[in-house]
Amino acid sequence: MTNVSYHISNLLEKMTSTDKDFRFMATNDLMMELQKDSIKLDEDSEKKVVKMLLKLLEDKNGEVQNLAVKWLGGMLYTFHSSILNCLLPQLTSPRLAVRKRAIIALGYLVLTCNGNIFSELMEHLLAELKRNESTSTTRTYIQCIAGISRQAGHRTGEYLEKIIPLVVRYCNVEDDELREYCFQAFESFVRRCPKEIGPHIPSVMGLCLKYITYDPNYNYDNEEEEEEEEMMETENGEDEEQESDDEYSDDDDISWKVRRSAAKCLEAIVGTRHDLLQDFYKTLSPVLIGRFKEREENVKADIFCAYISLLKQTQPIQSWLHASDAGGKEEIPLTMLQNQVPNIIKALHKQLKEKSIKSRQGCFSLLTELANVLPGCLADHISALMPGIIFSLADKSSSSNMRIDTLSFLHVLLCNHQPEVFHPHIKALLPPVVTCIGDPFYKITSEALLVTQQLVKVIRPLDKSCAFDAKPYVKDLFSGTLKRLKAADIDQEVKERAISCMGQIVCNLGDHLSGDLPPTLKIFLERLKNEITRLTTVKALTLIASSPLKIDLRPILGEGFPILASFLRKNQRALKLSTLTALDILMKNYSDSLKPAMVESVLTELPALISENDLHVSQVAIVFLTTLAKVYPSALSKISGSVLSELFQLVHSPLLQGGALNAIIDFFQALVITKTANMGYAELMKQLTSPIYASPGGASVTLHKQAYYSVAKCVAALSSACPKEATRVASQFIQDVKNPKSSAAVKMLAFLSLAEMGRTMNLSAQKELKTVILEAFASPSEEVKSAASYALGNISAGNLKEYLPFMLKEIGSQPKRQYLLLHSLKEVISCSPADGLKPYVEDIWALLFNHCECTEEGTRNVVAECLGKLALVNPSQLLPRLKKQLSSGSPHARSTVVTAIKFTISDQPQPIDLLLKGCIGDFLKTLQDPDLNVRRVALAMFNSAAHNKPSLIRDMLNTVLPHLYNETKIRRELIREVEMGPFKHTVDDGLDVRKAAFECMYSLLESCLDRLDIYEYLNHVEDGLKDHYDIRMLTFIMLARLSTLCPNAVLQRLERLIEPLRATCSTKVKAGSVKQEFEKQDELKRSAMRAVAALLTIPEVEKSPVMAEFSSQIRANPEMASLYESIQKDSASLPTTESMDMN
Repeated sequence: MTNVSYHISNLLEKMTSTDKDFRFMATNDLMMELQKDSIKLDEDSEKKVVKMLLKLLEDKNGEVQNLAVKWLGGMLYTFHSSILNCLLPQLTSPRLAVRKRAIIALGYLVLTCNGNIFSELMEHLLAELKRNESTSTTRTYIQCIAGISRQAGHRTGEYLEKIIPLVVRYCNVEDDELREYCFQAFESFVRRCPKEIGPHIPSVMGLCLKYITYDPNYNYDNEEEEEEEEMMETENGEDEEQESDDEYSDDDDISWKVRRSAAKCLEAIVGTRHDLLQDFYKTLSPVLIGRFKEREENVKADIFCAYISLLKQTQPIQSWLHASDAGGKEEIPLTMLQNQVPNIIKALHKQLKEKSIKSRQGCFSLLTELANVLPGCLADHISALMPGIIFSLADKSSSSNMRIDTLSFLHVLLCNHQPEVFHPHIKALLPPVVTCIGDPFYKITSEALLVTQQLVKVIRPLDKSCAFDAKPYVKDLFSGTLKRLKAADIDQEVKERAISCMGQIVCNLGDHLSGDLPPTLKIFLERLKNEITRLTTVKALTLIASSPLKIDLRPILGEGFPILASFLRKNQRALKLSTLTALDILMKNYSDSLKPAMVESVLTELPALISENDLHVSQVAIVFLTTLAKVYPSALSKISGSVLSELFQLVHSPLLQGGALNAIIDFFQALVITKTANMGYAELMKQLTSPIYASPGGASVTLHKQAYYSVAKCVAALSSACPKEATRVASQFIQDVKNPKSSAAVKMLAFLSLAEMGRTMNLSAQKELKTVILEAFASPSEEVKSAASYALGNISAGNLKEYLPFMLKEIGSQPKRQYLLLHSLKEVISCSPADGLKPYVEDIWALLFNHCECTEEGTRNVVAECLGKLALVNPSQLLPRLKKQLSSGSPHARSTVVTAIKFTISDQPQPIDLLLKGCIGDFLKTLQDPDLNVRRVALAMFNSAAHNKPSLIRDMLNTVLPHLYNETKIRRELIREVEMGPFKHTVDDGLDVRKAAFECMYSLLESCLDRLDIYEYLNHVEDGLKDHYDIRMLTFIMLARLSTLCPNAVLQRLERLIEPLRATCSTKVKAGSVKQEFEKQDELKRSAMRAVAALLTIPEVEKSPVMAEFSSQIRANPEMASLYESIQKDSASLPTTESMDMN
């Protein structure tokens, strides 16, 4: 024994060595020794070992620290059984405090113990519950099961079938404390075991609804009479003594605890079962509304919380409705809620004048949520709500928070309802709001200014005629806001809101301010010079300048314009954008008051703003230039050099597109009409096209392909503004194409320019055009061929009568040029209005069907796009024809038809939607097609529907999902080996289909989450985490998204999800691998670590032993730790929501 103690002491001494290797080896040796059963330590040695072990947990060396963690974990596991045996008897201790602590200890034990110990614990608790020796111990065991479920819900789920009937039985025992614990247990099961409790939700909800009204010591029937008596007594000054008598605070009555726990359980059910929303509005909502009369303040607060949770669950449905994807079923909960609004108001409006601040705050929170979920729903009830609002604002005993909540609700109410409904109440409402503006507490002032700004829009709306006379209220509104606007020593938020509010007052009521206007504008000028308030002031001035009342801004324009110009130099993007918008409005509405020097001060700042580095700032700057060209053309001569050179540089940038390109087009059109010197049609055309024409060997070296499209659009815009020049330029382009010396770049630009011109102009005068285009189809340059095809399509769209029959004839007679001609046809169908195409539909349809079985996939895809877009022209006639083709024997034909359906689906409402909903099920049956390629395109079509118009597929998910999930599986029969010289290369023909299936799963996560069995979904995500590189990349993103959307479900599966993540993060690339392999592996690790970072944001994830172990592994490994830190830095600089581009 002495030898053992000596050996242990020797190891402990080495563990304090400065050499990390000594410490590591000594720790390792000690581990080996202590694992021998023969070792028995005396108490002194035990203390030394434990002390040293705890010290090593803070060791500077990661490897030593890791070993200590591993050792401690291993050591403690051996004690779990004895800890359990020690704790179980404590659950029957006569002291309740001991029982409580035993429950807490068991809660920590179940987080880390093995399955056998957990099973032993649960069986013991179930056996004791069945025995029901005494009500006191039964209460303890139910509390214990609830505590275990809260800590380890993922392990408790499998025992619920045995637990639930017992807990339901004990709900009927006449013991209020026992009932309270039963409902707490139900709440824990609902939150922690959502899948397993599913079948029991109806019975649990039934019990909650029964006991939420359980109040045996109080008769609610006499409530109204008592309320009236109470009001009379309060008026007689007897309120102090009466309060204690009427509170019913019977010390023996704990029935309120039962009601509160039932309300909390209902809140949990509502929050986790979005799929039962309709049932909730049928059965749950009326009961909760009936219980708003609850006499106990704390219980009432929880009932309000439960109803607010129900309203919040209704909101996602509302966002789908407003996303122009209104499906009938989604409207039902909103309609049911609308029908219950009168009952809600009836139950709440009296409570808004109660003494209880907590009750009033609860009422306002609920009403705020209601007004947000169902805008306009309170229009008929404003009269009932106003007295309560005014009472809470004016009542001296109201707390600051009470008034803030009231103002916050009032703001939501004003924003979500029509102005007319408030007009009868303005006289009573305005004084208390204006009083709040003068409140010493800055938060009340800030909220009151926000409400005042909205009130100004209500009493004098500028977007429609209004009979309400705002004049009597202007003085109070103005003077109340002016005090805050003038004050310098106030909170920043109040300053900003006072500026915004006064801006709104001047904008809507400026014609009533007369002599007060100039001094107010001077204050704005002062605020414009202050760095802290300048951005808000610029926005306020924009508002005033855009007012239809034509406010006289001359007093401040002279000094203000140079200040605004100076802001364009500041390194503050928001300030630049707001200033440009303000200058644009001022230029439009006050050009006659501007002097040349004022405008020049702005023009000098513009060149620096036009750059490909920030296309949005460039766009807004160019919009200002366009306004300048239209209303102040004399200033344009000053910009011919610097600004135009930046503009042309932007036109030639590969990044230019969208709004910025459209802004440039508008500017060129406005500019060329002004006929300013050196900025005429010829000069602008020369500068636009010179980089392409000047390069003799073809400009493809200097200009990106996108730049040719931008230049062509600008050429067409200039030509449409100068129609006299257009014919000459079109002829010139045709000559350029015919010229054998012209470079491919020149020909490409010529065709693209003719395309853009031909779409809006009639080019039938150019007799050679058809021949020139067809000859270009034989060009050796792919870019020229593609541009010629694009030109034919667009020119045909501009002149269907002459060109479309010619194109169809060519498609029929020129098999070698079919691909290019079909691309031209696609342009025609995309660009032409439906009415113009109708006479040609039959001919086009027949022609397309001749090519839908083409062996070339590229051609089939173009045919499919043409068919899909053509079906939109006459859906009732053409959609059934596509459906009929599904029975075709050829897989090529089926894949073309299914792809065509993909092109009929868009995120905007269309006439085809209703017809499509009726038959999309037939097209989705191709997910079971024997042909692999047909299944792949069917998944692409399904993904398009899930992403753009989920209402088409929501009701079919029960039948479609099994086939979708089936496609996520690896199929060995589709994997083959290909010999490439001395090497063998594995090819997986099923990879593209699996990728498509996982992309569909991601889209469903965003659009149909409430229709998914998330646990079944997670099974397939787990498989994807071990699949091919591309699929793992997808599933890591999905997992990060799931961590936000369904944290509880992810927590339950954490053990199975962590292993593949750990494997990916720990992978080492073989030495000698190519650079691409290192980059690929690095990207995979980063993506996996992003998923880990997302998992770590889940509440209570730290309780998971497997996550805690992985976290410590990450910290101990320098490579993984540095990767995790860089991910954290990236996520701090980006929006928090994970997203994936599915295009």
